[in-house]
Amino acid sequence: MHDLFNQPTDRRGRHSAKWDLLESKFDVPMEDGLSMWTADSDYPTAPCVLKALQDEIDHGVFGYFTDYSDYNAAIHWWMKERHGWTIDTDWILTSQGLGNAIALCIDVWTNPGDRVVTFNPVYHEFEHKIRRAGRAPVQCPLVRDGDRYSLDLDAAQHMLDGSEKMLIFCSPQNPSGRIWSADELRAVADFAARNDLILISDEIHNDFIYPGNSFVPFDVASPESRDRAIILTASSKTFNIAGQKTGNMIIPDPTLRSAMEKRLQSLDYSPNALGLKMVTAAYTPEGAAWVDAQIAHLAENKTTFDAGVSAIPGVYSMPLASTYLAWVDFSGTGMTFEEVSRRIRQDARIAPSPGPEFGPGGETFMRFNLATQKQRVEEAVRRLQDAFSDLQ
Repeated sequence: MHDLFNQPTDRRGRHSAKWDLLESKFDVPMEDGLSMWTADSDYPTAPCVLKALQDEIDHGVFGYFTDYSDYNAAIHWWMKERHGWTIDTDWILTSQGLGNAIALCIDVWTNPGDRVVTFNPVYHEFEHKIRRAGRAPVQCPLVRDGDRYSLDLDAAQHMLDGSEKMLIFCSPQNPSGRIWSADELRAVADFAARNDLILISDEIHNDFIYPGNSFVPFDVASPESRDRAIILTASSKTFNIAGQKTGNMIIPDPTLRSAMEKRLQSLDYSPNALGLKMVTAAYTPEGAAWVDAQIAHLAENKTTFDAGVSAIPGVYSMPLASTYLAWVDFSGTGMTFEEVSRRIRQDARIAPSPGPEFGPGGETFMRFNLATQKQRVEEAVRRLQDAFSDLQ
């Protein structure tokens, strides 16, 4: 199974956002550029998912769909077996991916002009969705403590003015790969309760946990917070099926869940039938074995990338406990961000995600997606070392 992740693929010319935007978004040439920005992977999804999709294609009829019990049961099984979290299937509502879920949560539980809290640097779409909805982001800085970030809730408290209505929290943390402890999650829950904030826990990267680390779902750490917590999960990153636009809003509290159900009904929303079939097939023992093999592959890529990039003087790739997104600090080079970006895009012909997009704390960083074939990671390391060879 390990070889499945190293088979060459070419996604260019297939309307892939990750690859077909190389030139227009990053000015990196399509013909030999390396796309390492947006968070999807470059290898096919699990064979059990492909088989389920092929079965539907062979059936040939794609009419209206009913009965989500198999899908909900699969989510229940996965959360219990993989994360030690027992959920009620009635808690599950679907969305068109987690980007849509976050936007829906902002729409349902805040009003225009309300302030929404994040801890930065963090996934840049949090801020974008907050602003697009006419709300105001409150970006509370994380504290870098050596190889990882920590929370400063006292400092965050001083940034609030009482008009905040929501906290969007990233667990595991994107872009740093930080896994929060149960104690830290409870502290965040206390912070939300103290400030009467609806708490959105985005747990989309919860399956990418490297050996020696463990992930705690927010609801496991703080079940007493169910009156204000919405947990977002999806198989989209884990199984590389983000284009199917199928995500979960897991809402234990019946009052909160009813509010979201009413909004979904008002939008005449129903999930994508093929997406439900693919997720149901993914959340199985066969899918779990494929994920375990993928994590082993990603661990090798991470080791190769970190060693090669950190060998460049002044460049440091922070150790990852989770995710497949390397968070690389170029501050030690003494170069401006513009010069670092020029060398990476023009000289190395690589398109990572620019650190400043992630808000305060990201000014000297780049984020590199390692969910690709090992040979591409090795090529990226070689190009980066060449682009900064004058520092050797």
